Amino acid sequence: MRASRRVIDAGSIRACVPPREHYNRGKLSIRLPCTAITRYPRARGPIAAPALAALAALLVGAGAPAADRTVLSSAASLSAPIARPPVPAAAAGSEPLEPIIITAPEPRFVAPTRRDSIGRIWAPVMINGHGPFRLVLDSGASSSGITRQVAQTLGLPLNGKRHVLLRGVVGMQTVPLVRVHSFTAGDLSFGTRELPIVTDALGGADGILGTDGMSGQRILIDFHHDLITIARSAGRPAPAGYVTIPFHLLRHRLIDVDAYVGNVRAQAIIDTGGQTTIANLALRSALKRRRAQAKAHPDRIEDVTRATQAANTAEAPAIVIGTMRPNKSVQISHERMTFGDMHIFTHWHMTDKPAMLIGMDTLGRLDILIIDYRLHELQIRLDDSSDDD
Repeated sequence: MRASRRVIDAGSIRACVPPREHYNRGKLSIRLPCTAITRYPRARGPIAAPALAALAALLVGAGAPAADRTVLSSAASLSAPIARPPVPAAAAGSEPLEPIIITAPEPRFVAPTRRDSIGRIWAPVMINGHGPFRLVLDSGASSSGITRQVAQTLGLPLNGKRHVLLRGVVGMQTVPLVRVHSFTAGDLSFGTRELPIVTDALGGADGILGTDGMSGQRILIDFHHDLITIARSAGRPAPAGYVTIPFHLLRHRLIDVDAYVGNVRAQAIIDTGGQTTIANLALRSALKRRRAQAKAHPDRIEDVTRATQAANTAEAPAIVIGTMRPNKSVQISHERMTFGDMHIFTHWHMTDKPAMLIGMDTLGRLDILIIDYRLHELQIRLDDSSDDD
């Protein structure tokens, strides 16, 4: 009998791993620096004039590879829930993950983008009552997934008869599925479901927390205080001092916002799982016509499927997220932008007009980012007190 196969687009991925402490059932709230891990950076504020965007590279610190990106797409449909059997014990012979000791205090879950490192967002997730596991929060991935190591730790057998096609920014890869019986991150909770196995190219993360199930949720990410909360949205407007930017959901799950690079308007996808901001060739051509792009340098993009593709990086004008009206946008300076004819742009039909995936090299410069899936709003607070650390 032929094994069934489904298609999944993945988002962006690369990260390290925080610990299991300070996890509260229901609303999830984590803060404080970490000194040991057991197994289990800013922008300037609302603008009134023109100024000023990835599925696959995660969120890593200094010295990380250029851009590993992955995109789990809404094309993947998982099988219907089945009767819940007892949670299996850890597989025989499997050993727990070894503790990782951090010699100096550093953020445990949320870290800002700085001159020498790119920001990251990890969320603690309980799986089958165990954890928490550290999963990269990936707004560019339509489905969550875990690594093979997590599956082994939980004693979850791989389904050899069912596979999905993992689609990255550059390439594609067929991966197996595993069945879990509970999956909880704050107020986000699932029962029995199948998850794809993602590769280990996650910089130490335990997997991806995608957008499946995010409808009606509110995610608060505080880069300054190492804090992430996932809770049901109460539909409240942004607090004083925040800029509100509306978004709509592309392909039902991707956060699509108005944006500008210099005076070039572009379609932008918010990609919290992407390490770097990646733009298509149409945006590069538009910047060249306006002489707004510096000389490019050759580079390569490697995604979570291990596929690579030639690209170019260059300095570019600041990015504006939102409209050009006063108090309706934020301007974020960044060092470089990557340009390329990436597979994912073709797949998403984003090749004819300027478009980009705004990654953590840009988003990590904010102070607080709130994603409200009920209101379809980004609520952003900017830190005007300092530049990049």
